[in-house]
Amino acid sequence: MSGNPNFTWDDLQYFLAVARTGQLSTAARHLRTSHATVSRRIDRLEFALKVKLFERNPRGYVLTAMGQRFIDTAEKIELEADRLQADIVSGTTAQRGVIRLSAPEGFANFFFAHRMGEFTAQHPNLSLELVTIQQIMSLSRKEADIAVTLDPPKGGPYLIEKITDYTLNVYGAKTYLARSEPITCREDLLAHPFIGYIEDMIFAPGLDYLGDVHPGIKPRFQSSSIFAQLTATRNGLGLCVLPHFIARHQPDLEIVLPDEVDLLRNYWLIRHRDLSQIPRVRVVADYIVAAVNANKDAFLRKS
Repeated sequence: MSGNPNFTWDDLQYFLAVARTGQLSTAARHLRTSHATVSRRIDRLEFALKVKLFERNPRGYVLTAMGQRFIDTAEKIELEADRLQADIVSGTTAQRGVIRLSAPEGFANFFFAHRMGEFTAQHPNLSLELVTIQQIMSLSRKEADIAVTLDPPKGGPYLIEKITDYTLNVYGAKTYLARSEPITCREDLLAHPFIGYIEDMIFAPGLDYLGDVHPGIKPRFQSSSIFAQLTATRNGLGLCVLPHFIARHQPDLEIVLPDEVDLLRNYWLIRHRDLSQIPRVRVVADYIVAAVNANKDAFLRKS
């Protein structure tokens, strides 16, 4: 039986969706179609090309060596198709589709989520997926189109842009501090319970900051979630290192040793170089940079 040599751009979109997610069901959600349709399109593409692009196993679809080679070609076609669409259709109608943004929980929930209404009003044809799970999303495997990170990658085909510094301080609930031993120097911190990240689940070196406050601090309550840490601090469980842009909205919290303990971290915007000029990727990146620049005072505490 001979294969059909013809395949469509649609087939390549289905291929890329499965290649990037490894799951038919996830690819189907992304493409807003059914699991069966995705499977049928992949089978059709393999039949047309007369090659096996994926190994099927119970955990999902894994690219074969030929599939890995084919993804480079498919992504180049995708990039050219997006550029062509941008040339043909001007204005915001060219900015349509789905964009997946990966960002740390603090930045996503306490800064960007509050500005998503403005973004969607400006770009009604764009659908935004905001991923805040505590891990590094792989831009190289297209698990995300854009990432905000605390630590930039050491290498790779990425556009890397520092979007802001941000300050962190030790905070405690005013009720907790009123009933506790006074804190006049770093050594006094050792007499207080601390709240922090679970050590072996810290996914970015930039989050490992208790040692910068005092090497002797051992947290009593630990959570992978900054929101849980904030809640525990407000409930008087102990002291916690929190970013200024989060704690500034909590009138029940107070800075401890503001002149002595003042940490600095950074947020970086990362894009895969191949996708950086696609209109929908560029418009999201530009919006993030503009939103951060307009709120510099929120990120940096003035002493």
